Amino acid sequence: MNTSTTPLLPVVTFGEIMMRLSPPQHQRFGQATGLEITYGGGEANVAAAVAGLGVPAAHVTCFPDNDLGRAAATFFGRYGVRMDHAVYQGDRLGLYFLETGAAMRASKVVYDRAHSAFAQLDPAAFNWDEILKDAGWLHWTGITAAISAPAAEATRQAIAAARRLGLTVSADVNYRRNLWQYGELAQDVMPELVAGCDVIVCSEHDADDLFGVRAAPGAEVSFASVGEQLLARFPQLRQVISTRRQTQSASHERIKGMFFDGTYYETPYVDITPVVDRIGGGDAFLGGFIYGSLAYATPLEALRFAVTASALKHTIPGDVNLVTVAEVEHVMQGNTTGRLVR
Repeated sequence: MNTSTTPLLPVVTFGEIMMRLSPPQHQRFGQATGLEITYGGGEANVAAAVAGLGVPAAHVTCFPDNDLGRAAATFFGRYGVRMDHAVYQGDRLGLYFLETGAAMRASKVVYDRAHSAFAQLDPAAFNWDEILKDAGWLHWTGITAAISAPAAEATRQAIAAARRLGLTVSADVNYRRNLWQYGELAQDVMPELVAGCDVIVCSEHDADDLFGVRAAPGAEVSFASVGEQLLARFPQLRQVISTRRQTQSASHERIKGMFFDGTYYETPYVDITPVVDRIGGGDAFLGGFIYGSLAYATPLEALRFAVTASALKHTIPGDVNLVTVAEVEHVMQGNTTGRLVR
């Protein structure tokens, strides 16, 4: 149960929001005659998740100054995310197209985000000391740093301001090799940014690719070994978290949460079948962890809340995790039958 009585300071997230276009009812791109519209972005999804859990949240981004940019802002505002620090400049809103798979047919994503307003943002357009002055937490991802040199610079400035102001800083390092196209290597950019973080989501695979960190030979728990090395390399860092996924099919997933802060914790696997939409599952995990860190007494409780929130996201269409604290806690207590509530 939530034991916190302390007022929660706002969580601020920074990153691109895209329009998502999907054929309905698991159709393939080639057979669709229409596309359903929603909006999403890894960082904004986190803001919407924590807002739904009762934590004040704001998202900072750059939109084109047109109806599509304003529609995306309205979409997240509908879920309680403050959008008043969004900058409107540039030419276009990034797009992505999702074909949702089923059973043995995998889902597919096609991106159309080159030259988006966010990729072409001006770092000087964001007054981070003003944006973060009343906040308690800043969250960013490696996707933001990968999009363009200006986006990476704005991220660096946001982290520096958050450190000056005493915020908790988190990142999902989320290494996507194909996004790094502007002449800088992730391995050169990301270490400086992660050095300013208190909490990171980092899989063992990303730790190897980005930082050259691998589990020590013979390590009893490989994630704990990687976490120990990351904490040693980045002195500001306090916690490393991640999920481990066992994909049975596009319609059946099993996930568990892992945590290291000097002590290793993990949750049991949560079985999810059928999967309705796995997009945003990682964002729901981090949103749940942020809430859990603020509301619960122990890291294991926060981790259990996070992985349960992520599991529930897999049952919800769209990018955003639309669940309440009571719903997550209900499942945490073992109520997994989905029995009709009247």
